[in-house]
Amino acid sequence: MKIAVTYENSQVFQHFGHSEQFKVYEVENGAVVSQEVVSAEGSGHGALAGLLSELHVDTLLCGGIGAGAQNALAQAGIRLYGGVSGNADEAVQSLLNGTLRFDANVHCDHHHEEGHDCGHQCGEEKHGCSGN
Repeated sequence: MKIAVTYENSQVFQHFGHSEQFKVYEVENGAVVSQEVVSAEGSGHGALAGLLSELHVDTLLCGGIGAGAQNALAQAGIRLYGGVSGNADEAVQSLLNGTLRFDANVHCDHHHEEGHDCGHQCGEEKHGCSGN
């Protein structure tokens, strides 16, 4: 099993489409046997799903994620655990322990909302969160 986590400063990065790095964990017999940080090369959500697929990732942990990115991951056969926050290593361990807190209905459509805090200027073209 290969698990990828949107990654920044040891934490689960909260905006899939803006991810600059993933931490990728190789898991065997329920334990992490290796891990590495991989650059996302500034790609948008479609390319990020392709990158994860090329890395043979089958599970993704992330914060917010839009419908377009969710569709791209589903087409790539990657299982999604969204709405995850906190330390990336601890989140992976929680997944392996069966105690991960996540939101099965996570979505990110904040580009159409007023008064939210998503960490960027919503007028920016970022190719990610909402699938735009």
